[in-house]
Amino acid sequence: MGSTDRYIFRLTATAFVVVLVSLTAAVWLTQALRGIDIMTGRGQTVFVFLALTTLVIPYLLLVIAPLALLVAIAYVLNRLATDSEIIVLNACGLNPWRLFRPFFFVAAAVSVLVFAISAYIAPHSLRVANLMRREIATDVVSNVLQTGQFLDIEPNLTLRVRERQPGGLLSGIFVDDRRDPKERTTIIADRGSILKNERGAFLVLEDGTLQRAEASRRDPALVAFDSYAFDMSKFASAPKDIIYTVRERYLWELLSPDPADPLFKAFPGQFRADLHERLSAPLYPFVFAMMTFAFLGAPRTTRQSRTLSMTSTVFAVVGLRVIGFALIVLAATSAAAVPLHYLFIVAAFVLSAWTISKAVIIEPPQVLTDMISAWSERLQRRFAVS
Repeated sequence: MGSTDRYIFRLTATAFVVVLVSLTAAVWLTQALRGIDIMTGRGQTVFVFLALTTLVIPYLLLVIAPLALLVAIAYVLNRLATDSEIIVLNACGLNPWRLFRPFFFVAAAVSVLVFAISAYIAPHSLRVANLMRREIATDVVSNVLQTGQFLDIEPNLTLRVRERQPGGLLSGIFVDDRRDPKERTTIIADRGSILKNERGAFLVLEDGTLQRAEASRRDPALVAFDSYAFDMSKFASAPKDIIYTVRERYLWELLSPDPADPLFKAFPGQFRADLHERLSAPLYPFVFAMMTFAFLGAPRTTRQSRTLSMTSTVFAVVGLRVIGFALIVLAATSAAAVPLHYLFIVAAFVLSAWTISKAVIIEPPQVLTDMISAWSERLQRRFAVS
C-alpha cells in the first residue's frame, strides 16, 4: 500500500469510525429510552439497564455499518475534490480503479465485521438479552415484592417492603407466615436483599426479630437475629426450556436447521429469509462503496456542482437498501424473491463497476438542474426582499 493509499485509507477509516459511533449512539439512545421502565418500573439497577440495552447494538450495526461507510467515503471524496486532489491524481495518470483501492480495503474490513456480527455476535447478544429479560420477568424483587403494600403472595403468607433502594437493597421488611396450622411466624427486619444461587432464591434479612407462636405453647418465642434467610425459591422459578427465535440462531443453524425443530416446521420461510439476509449483509459494504465512488469519484471542475451528485448517491443507496429489505420480507412467503434480491445487488455492482471503468460523471439531467437552480434563486430573492 503506497503513501496515497495509506493517506486515503486513514481518512476513510477514521471518518467511518466517527460516523459509526455517532449513528450507533443516536439509535441506541432511542432504543434505551424505550427500556427505561426496566429501572423505574421493575427496580433493576442501572448496570442491568445498560447491559440489556447495549446488547441490541450488534444487531443495529448490521444496518448502520454500511451506511456509515457510505457517509465516510462521500466525506473523503468531497474533501479530496474540494482540495483538487482528485484532479491532481487523475492528471498524474492514476486510473479510477487505482484510486478506488483504499476504499476497497476499508469496505473489505467493514464487510468482515458485518459478516462476524451477522453470523455469531448479533445472535449471541440477542440470546443473552433474552435470558436477561427472562430473569427480570421471574425476578422476585420485581414481580413479588412491591413496596408499600401488604401482599398475599400465596394463601397465609403476607409480605411487605417499605422501600426499595439502589443496588437491590430492601428496607423495612415484614413477613407473616401462617402456612403451617401448628405455628405462626412473624419476621420484622431493618433491611434485606435477594440472594440467588444453585440452591434457589432466598430473602436474606438483616438486623431483625423473629416471633414464632406455636399452637402447643402459650407464649410466643422471640428471637433477635443478625441474618436470616427466608426461602422464596418457589416464587422465582424460571422456565427451563428455551426456544430461540430465528434471529437468535447462529448462521450455521440457519444453513442446516434440524428438520424436527418445531419452529422450523412452523416457519420455514422465516428461516430462509433470515439466512439470505445474513448472507447478503457482507455484500452491501462493497456495493455501497462502489456506488458512492461511481457517483462522486470522477474528477470534476470547480464549476461542476457535487451537491446534486451526493444527493443522488444517497437516494440510490437508500433505494437499493429499501428494495433489499422488501425482498427479504417477501422471501419469507415466496422463494422467488431470493434470487431477485441478489439480482438487484449484482446489477448495482455491475453498473457501478462500468461507471468507474469509463470514468463517467453521473449528474442529474440539465432540465432538473435548471429547475432546482431557478427555485433556489426565487427563494433567495424572496428572503432577500423580506
